[in-house]
Amino acid sequence: MDNAPTYLVFFNTAGGDPQVLMTTLAPTLAAISAGAVFMGANTYIGNAPNLMVKAIAEDRGVKMPSFFGYMLWSGGILLPLFVVMSFIWFN
Repeated sequence: MDNAPTYLVFFNTAGGDPQVLMTTLAPTLAAISAGAVFMGANTYIGNAPNLMVKAIAEDRGVKMPSFFGYMLWSGGILLPLFVVMSFIWFN
């Protein structure tokens, strides 16, 4: 649910016509879908559960990385995975 607003904004930016986006612009629609789903995990605020887990963990005394620290960790782990997934699914 938290990725739906992002998806809708980019869907409308790409033209918003489902018939065109599902046929001639299908790669564009796939990129919009993948970006909305995968890229939200890169920051605390990009995906609501990330921020909620951080708040709960800190409330229980678990040391959590800062905003930019999280971006470094997520970038180091998730970006290589996104590259591999892109070659697998979008090649």
